[in-house]
Amino acid sequence: MTDATTDRFPPGARVRTVHHDPPHHTRLPRYARGKHGTVVEPEGRAPLADVRSQGREDAPVQQIYAVRFAARELWGDGDHHVVLDLFESYLEDEQP
Repeated sequence: MTDATTDRFPPGARVRTVHHDPPHHTRLPRYARGKHGTVVEPEGRAPLADVRSQGREDAPVQQIYAVRFAARELWGDGDHHVVLDLFESYLEDEQP
């Protein structure tokens, strides 16, 4: 766990995932793109997998967050929740 004062998104923050379709590998699942969720907690830092998968050694190190989504938000149905570990660059502040 990391120091919450240095994290962009504190636990409980409402976020939206970016909605993009890059021409390369991404760890952001297609079903979670452009969806709203809540940060559970920071999970630590790691090199951005999207860059590393291209065989590059210059991947920026980013915070990874556990983000909770309602199944209904992701798939339009379901009464349960799903938690995904997502890199910081996949997240943006939720717009009102």
